Amino acid sequence: MPWFPVKKIRKQLKLLLLLVLLTCAAWLTYVHLSLVRQGRALRQRLGYGRDSEKLAGVTDNRGVRAAPFTQRMEDSSESPEEGQAVEGQDPHMLFSGGAGRPPPLNLTRQTPPWQEEYKGKANLHVFEDWCGGAVGHLRRNLHFPLFPHTRTTVKKLAVSPKWKNYGLRIFGFIHPARDGDTQFSVASDDNSEFWLSPDESPAGAQLVAFVGKTGSEWTAPGEFTKFSSQVSKPRRLMASRRYYFEVLHKQDNQGSDHVEVGWRAFLPGLKFEVIDSAHISLYTDESALKMDHVTHVPQSPASHVGGRRPQEESSADMLRPDARDTFFLTPRMEPAHLENVLETCTYAPTYVVKDFPIARYQGLQFVYLSFVYPNDYTRLTHMEMDNKCFYRESPLYLERFGFYKYMKMDKKEGNQEEEEVQRRAFLFLNPDDFLEEEDEGELEPSEAARPQSRRPSPAPPTTTKATPWPPTPPNPLDTRTSRRSRVLSWAARAPPRPLLLGRAPRPRTEARPPPPKVYVTRVRPRKQTPPQAPRAPMPLGPRGRPWAPFPGVFLRPRPLPRVQLRAPPQPPCPGRRTAVPLARPQTTQGGQVHTPALAVPTADSNWSEARSVTSFLSLSQVSRPQLPGEGQEEEEEDGDEDGAPGDDEATSEDSEEAASPAEGHGHWQEDAIDWQRTFSVAAVDFELLRSDWNDLHCNVSGNLQLAEAEAVDVVAQYMERLNARHGGRFALLRIVNVEKRRDSARGSRFLLELELQERGGGRLRLSEYVFLRLPGTHAGDGDEDPGSPAPAPATSPRPDGRPELCRPLRLAWRQDVMVHFIVPVKNQARWVVQFLMDMATLHTRTKDSRFSIILVDFESEDMNVEQALQAAQLPRYQYLRRTGNFERSAGLQAGVDAVEDPSSIVFLCDLHIHFPANILDSIRKHCVEGKLAFAPVVMRLGCGSSPRDPHGYWEVNGFGLFGIYKSDFERVGGMNTEEFRDQWGGEDWELLDRVLQAGLEVERLRLRNFFHHYHSKRGMWDTRNRKGSHTD
Repeated sequence: MPWFPVKKIRKQLKLLLLLVLLTCAAWLTYVHLSLVRQGRALRQRLGYGRDSEKLAGVTDNRGVRAAPFTQRMEDSSESPEEGQAVEGQDPHMLFSGGAGRPPPLNLTRQTPPWQEEYKGKANLHVFEDWCGGAVGHLRRNLHFPLFPHTRTTVKKLAVSPKWKNYGLRIFGFIHPARDGDTQFSVASDDNSEFWLSPDESPAGAQLVAFVGKTGSEWTAPGEFTKFSSQVSKPRRLMASRRYYFEVLHKQDNQGSDHVEVGWRAFLPGLKFEVIDSAHISLYTDESALKMDHVTHVPQSPASHVGGRRPQEESSADMLRPDARDTFFLTPRMEPAHLENVLETCTYAPTYVVKDFPIARYQGLQFVYLSFVYPNDYTRLTHMEMDNKCFYRESPLYLERFGFYKYMKMDKKEGNQEEEEVQRRAFLFLNPDDFLEEEDEGELEPSEAARPQSRRPSPAPPTTTKATPWPPTPPNPLDTRTSRRSRVLSWAARAPPRPLLLGRAPRPRTEARPPPPKVYVTRVRPRKQTPPQAPRAPMPLGPRGRPWAPFPGVFLRPRPLPRVQLRAPPQPPCPGRRTAVPLARPQTTQGGQVHTPALAVPTADSNWSEARSVTSFLSLSQVSRPQLPGEGQEEEEEDGDEDGAPGDDEATSEDSEEAASPAEGHGHWQEDAIDWQRTFSVAAVDFELLRSDWNDLHCNVSGNLQLAEAEAVDVVAQYMERLNARHGGRFALLRIVNVEKRRDSARGSRFLLELELQERGGGRLRLSEYVFLRLPGTHAGDGDEDPGSPAPAPATSPRPDGRPELCRPLRLAWRQDVMVHFIVPVKNQARWVVQFLMDMATLHTRTKDSRFSIILVDFESEDMNVEQALQAAQLPRYQYLRRTGNFERSAGLQAGVDAVEDPSSIVFLCDLHIHFPANILDSIRKHCVEGKLAFAPVVMRLGCGSSPRDPHGYWEVNGFGLFGIYKSDFERVGGMNTEEFRDQWGGEDWELLDRVLQAGLEVERLRLRNFFHHYHSKRGMWDTRNRKGSHTD
């Protein structure tokens, strides 16, 4: 063994360690200098950044530690560049399913082979007919990002299709022109985002610039510096490399749609220039790919599938959990346990229109609705802000008066007159305030008025004598009594004019003024007086001032500033105006005053006494008594100013400058609000006002609600019979669902769905039809089917005369029956893929293999439908190929003909449907061979709406989704393929007519979580685009 100086090494250990460190430092310095010469710098990646932000690494398929999602890109500035997550997303909440870290996103880390001919273009994916202006709205699209409506390319990063309600996804590679620091900016209308990766991998894309987050932000074309978020921090790029980029843009239905991305070198004074074709390239060539080929579509942090954004709780009550949604998973009770529980009876309802001749499309009027219990919350209460058709009042009435008629305001002590004011508000007026017909006939165009005594008001109990002209200064009590029926005399008939809102000021009185009232007074004509008759002086007020002929009436839509309402306290003289005009006066020669709306009596005119005219007041102005001192703060001028010869004309002008509060004038009084007002109300059940007729006008109302007492009574009778049969073996746990179809002549049919607890066993599901027979009805009534067995003899009626339960013959549904979904398709690749995914999910959740999918393909060119069926995880399927144009009726008939078993259910379906988990159970329950067919009501979603946030309406007029046994379908004649060949629309109503004429009932119910997706009609079926873009 050679000698090794261990002792010397131990003595010189510190020196050796120092030598190793110096060697490593020299080597790192050399490497750093070499990289700097190549345009790169060696940067250390520690566990924490400068902002104490932990960097989570990501490992790709090759085991190489890639750049993390929050990792900073290479830049020349010392300011950190934050790696931003998708809008509104928490990285730890992208997937639902409880605590713990979510599974990794399905991001694309390996790019496809790039070719030189890809340069000059970028990939463009279009998502049409989707509302909203925020990029977050685009991410809510069902098909984003894998299944766009259109795939095409662009030659530069500046796009303006001049369209509305769409979203764009532009992606590819950027090729820098030179090495150095570069800034990017994005401008758009509406929102947009620009993502850039530090390399060519989509998995490392980071948000570097964006315009808005809410959908209300926008910029003008080329406006790159409007928001601070538009401009990115400088990025160090190299001309020898390519970088993956992605642009997301969302446009609503307003504005000039555009999106453009600009860049500039990070030097002072340079402007942004749009990135043109010389510096972009395709991510991949999609021209030869079908629309269902999506493996090449890149998934980046900006656009990916598999993650779910945390959403707020929906306002739709229908989305709340309900026992009906999962009750089908409970084991059903054996049919043998239900035999002989109830006596049998013939089921022949009177509303069946068998062999009854009905006109075309008249079958809609013979479809009745069923009642349900408990409340399934299918009423679209969150949509009643705009649609209140559930209530009996018209929308115009509700908009004007609201629901105040259901409220009774509580009375206040000693406030009886306020109730009279409220009673007469809104045109509910006293007949004594109007002129009689014979009084109206006295008005002549050439008549002049003459003085006449006032008519006493019949309303107050106090007696008031007629006061001749001129009157003495009135007593405040007499003034209050006489002003109720004051009239105004006119020299000539004036055309009718509306009285606008106004408040008549009250005279100054020492006593407490009465509460304000609503009056309507009309012109009472007077007989003509001789010209030489002397003019009587004006009546004096309580302070010696004459009464104004028109106190407080302003024909203006808004309140006017306060002006002088009384003439100066001096005797009137010829040529001087003593009346306050209604509108701005115009003085003419002769001293007379005219207004644009009403003629005002002057000193030179031969007019009689001017009586008060009161306009309609608003409810807030007349619903309270006038407080002491209100209406008494009037503008008064000094005595010297009142005597000035030119002051009257100045004060008659209703100018705001002359009556501004800044100059010491009075102020308008605000309406008092009674915060202590209370009211009484009775419980109102609007469901009792609904009928079981098929309401074709209201599309937000839900299923009819069955009274709780009636449902509980029927369930109690059935449980009594069941326990009597089995000796109390079963106990009722809860009532899950009760459906009632009413027949007022013979009785009502019920579908009972109860959760029972078996003694010594588990929970069971009872789901059976029963019939509540009226006392006067026997089993032999109605049209009995000759082929059915004879019913058992009816027992003696109940001694109390109440209806009795029985089991209707041939009205039992089968749980093991096969259901065939028949869907005709053509050029709907993304919807076919989505439909097959939903059906596979349905099979996984329900574990139900007794259904099949039959797709009738009319030569689809955008995908291979048969191959997609084979790849889908479905229990059974059939593929039928037809040639020619798309024909829905012919496609449905071909699908039904492919079904071999006549005792199976065929469900005529649509492609754009979101199914609830209990759809198979609902179809089986409501389809009975020879008796029942099922036409569920689907909720049609609006633009930008999804099943998680449903906004739309019930399709009350549509019967295209129809479930029926094949034997019954063939008995009614099938689809009308001769009349409905090249078009669709109306074929469902025509089929409904024949189904009803065959003696079948059509069950019509709104199903929870049963939606029709909003979809674009562009590129569907036989339509052709003028441009050659690839569209599905």
